[in-house]
Amino acid sequence: MAETRLGTRINGRNAMGSNLTTLCYIERGDEYLMLHRIKKENDVNRDKWIGVGGHFEKGESPEDCLLREVYEETGLTLKSWRFRGIVTFCFTPETEKPTDAYQPLCEYMHLYTASDYEGKLTPCDEGELVWVRKDDVLRLPLWEGDRIFLRLLRGQNSFFSLKLSYRGDCLTEAVLDGIHLQLPYHEQTAV
Repeated sequence: MAETRLGTRINGRNAMGSNLTTLCYIERGDEYLMLHRIKKENDVNRDKWIGVGGHFEKGESPEDCLLREVYEETGLTLKSWRFRGIVTFCFTPETEKPTDAYQPLCEYMHLYTASDYEGKLTPCDEGELVWVRKDDVLRLPLWEGDRIFLRLLRGQNSFFSLKLSYRGDCLTEAVLDGIHLQLPYHEQTAV
């Protein structure tokens, strides 16, 4: 079994049971609510900063998953949200020898932003929740591909599809709406 960003791989499937996920960046003025993943053992996101979200449960729509995960991780109830894009993560373990027969493990993440919510922020068992200025987010320890979609969220981009391919922890390919991006991706190449 290989531990990946997508979870533990068992017989080509994510051990979490679903390769469908949600991720939400909750906004408060010029800040995002960020989750610093420091509490879980053997967490592929250990020490990274991410939004809130998780895997679909049986029978859930993307919105069902979004609302449940945000509430479970933050105590907040979203009143409205904006579906911003689909991010496809493809992962090949560093130890896997590239062959035509190998199919990378893929996760399909439904990406949202939200600024209308109610409730009181509660502690999260996956890490520390911190309001971070949007201008400071890219200075945090993030996955390289997250930097791409966070820049897209800051712009006025319409709905987008982003494919991010990793070999181990290294981003090897980024494709935005069918167009290959030059890596490493920098602000000046933003769409």
